Amino acid sequence: MSDAELVLRSTRVITPEGTRAASVAVSAGTITAVLPHDAPLPRGARLEDLGDDVLLPGLVDTHVHVNDPGRTEWEGFWTATRAAAAGGITTLVDMPLNSLPPTTTVDHLRVKQAVAAGKAHIDVGFWGGALPDNVKDLRPLHEAGVFGFKAFLSPSGVDEFPHLDQERLARSLAEITSFDGLLIVHAEDPHQLAAAPQHGGPKYTDFLASRPRGAEDSAIAQLIAQAKRLDARVHVLHLSSSDALPLIAEAKRDGVRITVETCPHYLTLTAEEVPDGASEFKCCPPIREAANQDLLWRALADGTIDCVVTDHSPSTADLKTADFATAWGGISGLQLSLAAVWTEARARGHGLEDVVRWMSARTAALVGLDGRKGAVAVGRDADFAVLAPDETFTVDPAGLQHRNRVTAYAGRTLYGVVRSTWLHGERVFADGEFTAPAGRLLTRTP
Repeated sequence: MSDAELVLRSTRVITPEGTRAASVAVSAGTITAVLPHDAPLPRGARLEDLGDDVLLPGLVDTHVHVNDPGRTEWEGFWTATRAAAAGGITTLVDMPLNSLPPTTTVDHLRVKQAVAAGKAHIDVGFWGGALPDNVKDLRPLHEAGVFGFKAFLSPSGVDEFPHLDQERLARSLAEITSFDGLLIVHAEDPHQLAAAPQHGGPKYTDFLASRPRGAEDSAIAQLIAQAKRLDARVHVLHLSSSDALPLIAEAKRDGVRITVETCPHYLTLTAEEVPDGASEFKCCPPIREAANQDLLWRALADGTIDCVVTDHSPSTADLKTADFATAWGGISGLQLSLAAVWTEARARGHGLEDVVRWMSARTAALVGLDGRKGAVAVGRDADFAVLAPDETFTVDPAGLQHRNRVTAYAGRTLYGVVRSTWLHGERVFADGEFTAPAGRLLTRTP
């Protein structure tokens, strides 16, 4: 610790080896030592004694729609990254839509990077997009540093990001596999969606029927078959249907290179509690029944589901109409994701170590940042969240940093108050206050 500039000390530090009392030394934005709690302080180092608050690695959220540029009235890098910092998230990876332009060419990536520069309160990386007509752009995007490629197998909801049919999926996946890239997939079968009853209106049961589990199950089965044929790396986004879990588990046993995420809203909210007309709960695929949720939790525990991310997908309040058919489908969750998941996890007998594994270690590994992010360990970035896990708060939309303060969690009492958030060894959020933006733009490393 002789070169340490900063020491963070806590009786509860979550490390890859478990939770223990420790002193964490930091120099030049990097963790240089994890030592006993009572280790002597090196000359000149600043001590931050956190008491019994938990020091955990900053969360890594690999599924965020920042929408900037082009739809900045929905969200933006300034507001999204403030919300993330307030929720203990220190790294996010931005989806290629719903910004204008979408991140589907290198030129478009450069536009987005230029907009994000100087506005990011946390570190930000970028996904590319796979469209029916941009196979030629995939390798250049990979070489420019995107972390992988997002594709839809059903309509995306925005005209500038069309979905892939099975033939175009095969073509894009073959190209991505040629450079061992990663394809991340919104997996719903458009034919099953088209065949489902489409009543519209305010009843949540009607909306749920319009996005059946079978649409997810069929699309995931098709994706597994393509990945198995090509030995491709694929990732299933925002899994909602528990019926797909046996397919996924079998594919993993068979050596298919597939990973899977789910989201806080699928783990903490249930269809039975969604009021009619309350489209702040609308997302695609939808929030399903409590029995389905129980199976998602079981799959998280046994590793069939790898990680938990927000799929933060905001819009302006006027697009959240009472008609579930026409309302924008997306849930804003950046600021509340840690508390929401922790609240339900603790009720189900899970510990904070589990939450860190699902929301930091495994998400960092998904995008190849596990050498830098996702753990309190020597050599990693000094990115931390300081959490009071036994304190509660009641969600007040007025206290959110999201540009549009629409939330499905309004009025809920959650466990886990984020005391402060640290990026590269500097405190960027504490007690409701933020420093100037200090986030870096990240690119995939070979």
